[in-house]
Amino acid sequence: MNIGRLGLEGYGGARGWSGTIKSTTFPRERKEKMAEGPVTFLLNKLSNFLEYEICHFRNIQEEIIYVRDELARVKAFLKIADSLEESDEQVKVWVEQIRDLTFNIEDILDEFMLLSIQDHGHVLQAMLCKLRNMKARYRVIHELKQVNSRIKSICEGHKRFRPKLRRVGQHSRADDSDNHWYDHRSDALLLDKSDLVGIEESKRILMEHLVDGLLEREVISVVGMGGLGKTTLVKQVYDDPAVKKHFHIRVWLTFSTSCKLVELLKDMLQQIACQIRKPAPQRVDTSNKEWLKMMIKGFLLNKRYLIVLDDVWNVIEWEAIKYAFPNDGCGSRVMLTTRNADVASASQADFGGNIHKSKPLNDEESWKLFCRKTFSETNLCPPSLEETCKSILKKCEGLPLPIVAISGVLASKDTQRVDEWDLVRRSLRAEIDGNDRLKKINKVLSLSFNELPYYLKCCFLHLSVFPEGYGIERMRLIRLWVAEGFVEAKEGRTLEEAADYYLKELLNRSLLQVTEWTADRRVKVCRIHHLLQQIAIKKSKEQSFAARVDEQNSSWPDKVRRLSVHTKFQSSQQNMSLSQLRSLYMSGAEKSSLKAALQHVGKLLTVLDLQAVPNLGKFPMQVLEMYSLRYLSLRYTEVKTVPSSIGKLQNLETLDLKYTYVTVLPREIMELRRLRQLLVYRYETISYSHSKYGFRTPADIGSLQSLQKLCYWEADGERSCIIMRDIGKMLHLRRLCILKLKKEDGTTLCSSISRLTNLVALSVTSLDEDEEVLDLQNLSSPPPLLQRIYLKGRLLEMPHWIPTHENIVTLHLRLCCLKDDPLISLQNLPNLVHLELEKVYDWKVLHFKAKGFKKLQKLGLDNYVGLRGIEVEGGAMPSLVQLIIQRCKVLRNVPVGIEYLTTLKLLEFFDVHDELVMKLEHDDQSQDYQRVAHIPELRYGSWTDGGWDVKSVDRTGDEAGSSHGTNGRNRGELPPCWK
Repeated sequence: MNIGRLGLEGYGGARGWSGTIKSTTFPRERKEKMAEGPVTFLLNKLSNFLEYEICHFRNIQEEIIYVRDELARVKAFLKIADSLEESDEQVKVWVEQIRDLTFNIEDILDEFMLLSIQDHGHVLQAMLCKLRNMKARYRVIHELKQVNSRIKSICEGHKRFRPKLRRVGQHSRADDSDNHWYDHRSDALLLDKSDLVGIEESKRILMEHLVDGLLEREVISVVGMGGLGKTTLVKQVYDDPAVKKHFHIRVWLTFSTSCKLVELLKDMLQQIACQIRKPAPQRVDTSNKEWLKMMIKGFLLNKRYLIVLDDVWNVIEWEAIKYAFPNDGCGSRVMLTTRNADVASASQADFGGNIHKSKPLNDEESWKLFCRKTFSETNLCPPSLEETCKSILKKCEGLPLPIVAISGVLASKDTQRVDEWDLVRRSLRAEIDGNDRLKKINKVLSLSFNELPYYLKCCFLHLSVFPEGYGIERMRLIRLWVAEGFVEAKEGRTLEEAADYYLKELLNRSLLQVTEWTADRRVKVCRIHHLLQQIAIKKSKEQSFAARVDEQNSSWPDKVRRLSVHTKFQSSQQNMSLSQLRSLYMSGAEKSSLKAALQHVGKLLTVLDLQAVPNLGKFPMQVLEMYSLRYLSLRYTEVKTVPSSIGKLQNLETLDLKYTYVTVLPREIMELRRLRQLLVYRYETISYSHSKYGFRTPADIGSLQSLQKLCYWEADGERSCIIMRDIGKMLHLRRLCILKLKKEDGTTLCSSISRLTNLVALSVTSLDEDEEVLDLQNLSSPPPLLQRIYLKGRLLEMPHWIPTHENIVTLHLRLCCLKDDPLISLQNLPNLVHLELEKVYDWKVLHFKAKGFKKLQKLGLDNYVGLRGIEVEGGAMPSLVQLIIQRCKVLRNVPVGIEYLTTLKLLEFFDVHDELVMKLEHDDQSQDYQRVAHIPELRYGSWTDGGWDVKSVDRTGDEAGSSHGTNGRNRGELPPCWK
């Protein structure tokens, strides 16, 4: 359940609260830090090198082993050294030296391996390459020996820090400067009600769960990113007179970073003893955790208690304390605030209860809070400052913490000096970093980053390369993280599955937000909050992780590893060094900037993302010399052809040509044996005409046996039968998309599909969608993991394996012209969530039976020219959320029984009978209008004069809005045939 919008955030720990609220610190699970990350990656690389490649490089084996062993020793100290980096200049310099050395070794190792790749080939060619590369080999070996000398020097230098590092390792590492800001959490607990905005509904919901809930013990979790106001909200609930009266015992505990579990339990026991007016046990100073839990449980037994656990960071903290809370049927409650959704899920699984997701303030609430704190005398913003203030406020994206903090700074400025206010707007990033009153914003938001393990820190920092406010596709992130080397191989998981797990971790920790879901509830698009991205940008630059070129940053370090360009290169930038670059992102940058960058990029580049570079009509030929390239994206460019020399990029894992004009791939594509993702297709949509264009190739694509995604191959060529058979050898395929399938190839395709045991998604379109029969009857055993099926073409009969395949989640059937009603066979699919049916059967009346389609959430019905009625029995489609009906020209009434669909949130009609539209638009007394009165959102429309005319219906009977054309509309809101 979502929980409204909150007011102000608690910033830190509370102290001195009459014995009932107390700040208690807790040991964090030790996390690897960012200096350790590059070292760990390099150690893995060195181990792989020694295991698989050293036979080719015997002359450097001794040096490699020495480097590996010394770095392993250094790694043990980096965990502690990272924590001192902020406060100790000597340690900071040493950590930077280690990081720089690590990058240097990685460059040497990759250059050596690159020379090896060039040595392979035909015998004569290999000999010539070896001779040509001999000098380069000796140079690389010499550099490696020099590195060994540097390692000795650095390792000797770190001995000076050993006493300091040991002391830090033995004691809590929270110095006074860090603790000073953390005390600001008490501010949230001392707020006056007049300082709060937008918490009324949220408070009401939480109060209901506390006071009016079940007698069983329950946990109520409030989840959201830092700065949302979770602590503030819960404190208002905690102090409400009704809550005070209802519970016999109330205890507030704030988790922080340095104390042990024993100290937490002691504090808790003392607070409880004080409230029940019993002396604390004599053994309260004991270090026996189990005894302390037993005493706490005894004191709480048969009493209605409320325990607030504020700012719980991980499941380990919850697991360590949960057994102290008895379940005695008194209506007791545990409330916790957390940034980590895993904590909320774990606590709910243990105790039952509810999870509430905190939301940012809406625009009106944000403006109200901003004006109240900035212009305290009038609560009104002067007209001359309104545009500037709203621009500043937009950067806060509804987070109360930065709104209040920035308001506090602006409140001291002269309202007549518009230039001073505009300076804050233009330099907000620098203002937050440099102004002492704003540093707490970074401190609070950085806590989530600081708690990440190193592999998730890399993924978080990587978000700095994307444009601000940018929606990032989930699969794009996954492919990039794999190519960047952030993802560690785990037994039983592909790298992509491991990367998907990383993404879910960042979402669960409130460091990313989902902005678009698929119909079957997979994350499709996510984004990072503006202020969190500013932290990622700042830390990426500090740690030499990545640099960006935009309006506020015009230069980069000499040894930059990743560069993202969001504006035009200036003349001074065009000669800056990019020789050590590993990743280049040019999203939306100008073609001239791309040309300048590619002239200076070295051969060690592994990621080249040119998505949406304007006016890029030709394949950049410089790319063909980048032998280390693993990821190449030309998506949304005007590229039309791919050169035959693409075969030289033998390390390539992702080739993304989606939404380009490429329709043919050269034969040499088959040489890319490491290719995992091959995306070559585009859509074109006009009205209800939805066309897909894939690619042809003379290559034997069956040789690409590492391939996981093949989209979209046009199978109408002369060798289609041979390739269709070879598809069965691509055992790693997870998504297979085929266009223009010939009837005679259907049996061969079915035979190949039966061997693809990892296949998750299958899309097949027949050669002639209206005439050619799509023969998929001969699939005897569908892949066990197959969940999503998209079929377009004349089936005549429903493939026998579809109604019996229980794992199907999404099913699209188009132009199938079936002889029998498919609903009878499909209604019992137990996991079907998304169903779209276009012209699959000649229905006159479409009937949904009771207990059918139990999990269906989205249903699309399209192109039924003879359909006169739809009937829904009570108990049919009990989970339906969205219903779309289009091109049913003789349909005059809303579905009979639609009132049974109580979960329906959105109903859309496109190009139905005018009589039905009139009832919805003007007749709020009609039976049809009353049947849909429970549905929150109702839209209708038609294709008119070359554009979509889409209207929404207000419950007063008036039109709530109208939009002509598709501008500003989300693709997910458009008719299903558009997708």
